[in-house]
Amino acid sequence: MSTSIQLYSAYQKDIVRLNQQMDNIESSYLQSISTSLWDFNEPLVQQQIQGIVNLPNVKFVEITTGFGKIYKNGDENVEAMKVVEYPIFYGENDLGVIKISSDYEDIYQNIREQAGFIVTSESIKTFIVAFCIMFIVHWVITRHIYQITSYSQQINSETLDTPLTLQNRSENTDELDDLADAINKMRIALKNDIVKLEEAENALIKLNGELEIKVYDRTSKLAASNQQLQQSLDDLTLAKDQLVQSEKMASLGQLVAGVAHEVNTPLGICVTSISALKEKVIELNSAVENENLTKSQLTNTLSLLVEYQEIIERSLNKSVELIRGFKSVAVEQHTDPELEINLAQHVHDVVNTVKTLFKRKHYTINLSVDEHLKLVTYPSAWNQILTNFLTNSHVHGFEDRDKGEISIEFVEKNGFLTLLYSDDGKGLSADIRKRIFDPFVTTKRGQGGSGLGMNIVYNLVTAKLGGTIKCLDTEKGCSFQVKVPIAEKNTLAG
Repeated sequence: MSTSIQLYSAYQKDIVRLNQQMDNIESSYLQSISTSLWDFNEPLVQQQIQGIVNLPNVKFVEITTGFGKIYKNGDENVEAMKVVEYPIFYGENDLGVIKISSDYEDIYQNIREQAGFIVTSESIKTFIVAFCIMFIVHWVITRHIYQITSYSQQINSETLDTPLTLQNRSENTDELDDLADAINKMRIALKNDIVKLEEAENALIKLNGELEIKVYDRTSKLAASNQQLQQSLDDLTLAKDQLVQSEKMASLGQLVAGVAHEVNTPLGICVTSISALKEKVIELNSAVENENLTKSQLTNTLSLLVEYQEIIERSLNKSVELIRGFKSVAVEQHTDPELEINLAQHVHDVVNTVKTLFKRKHYTINLSVDEHLKLVTYPSAWNQILTNFLTNSHVHGFEDRDKGEISIEFVEKNGFLTLLYSDDGKGLSADIRKRIFDPFVTTKRGQGGSGLGMNIVYNLVTAKLGGTIKCLDTEKGCSFQVKVPIAEKNTLAG
């Protein structure tokens, strides 16, 4: 700021000096120039304007006479910062006009020289002042801080008896003396604490000896208890695994019974139709041999044969479809391969197979699955999940009811497959909903319910499929959401 003020002051002085110079030109040169112009002394006029150009800051001078004569000297292309014009009179005669152009280059050059000198001198003075301040601060403060730092770094249990003393201090105390006193008080407090710690350590050593004896006795007792607890845990784990396996086999047994009962119907129709067909063939063959076959008899017999053939074909196709779906479900419940499946076809097979368990009921099952979605997954896991959901709805949700509605919706989005399963049954209580996935939680305690169905579903979703499952809050019935990651190589078959 000091340098800027000085340079600005010098700049203003140079501007004032330039203005004074212009006034001096008017008072000193114009009279002689007017005389030279009156006498038509052109060489003298040129010398006079040359003298003006030689003045500081003046770069170009031009005289225009009333007769059209022009005299000029200097740099005509200069970028003038100041231009002044004065009329030239000789007596009362107007001889013309003189124009003087000047720039500030000389002023700027002078400012630059002064700036260099001022900055250099100020830097030297600042360095000297800073050095003096550093020396004073070092002598008054810094050297004592170094001493305090060194003392603090070297302090230990062996040097606690040596107090901290600052050298060459005045009688008046200041913050450094207060700091030294605080460190000395801390030293004394540490010394007292060390003594107390040593006493406590001795007492602790004595106590540890007594505790080791007690710990040894307790450890031996705990080892025996742990062994008993481990044996109990192993027994419980084995029992749980056996119950889970029994639950799976019971589910499979129910499917076997349902499918066997369902297959008996179309197979019985086939046997009946074949017996009737056999009788008609014998009658037709006898008529042919006796040569009393009529056209109407042949036509009626062929019509019946075609009808029996269609009945047998439909029944056999129904049986094949039931057996194929059951075979897919049953085989995959005992093997755990990761396969690429058509999800819609697989879900239909599982649902059609499980429906045999409640064929006498009038349930409405709404399926929403992309018919073209293929994915790599564990089919056996989805078999068990859907089977347990449907069985729970049948046994628990629709108890004492012949009608109900079930919704099964699969949605694939952002690398995840989400199953939304819901029914409009009697639902779950708040207490059961919180513990629905815990082992042995059932609403049929003492009525044949094991409480392992939803726990099996939870383990399949989280451990095998690597997903999540939660029971959703609904006003009616119950609803579950299953969300699992799926492989990136899913394809759409069109």
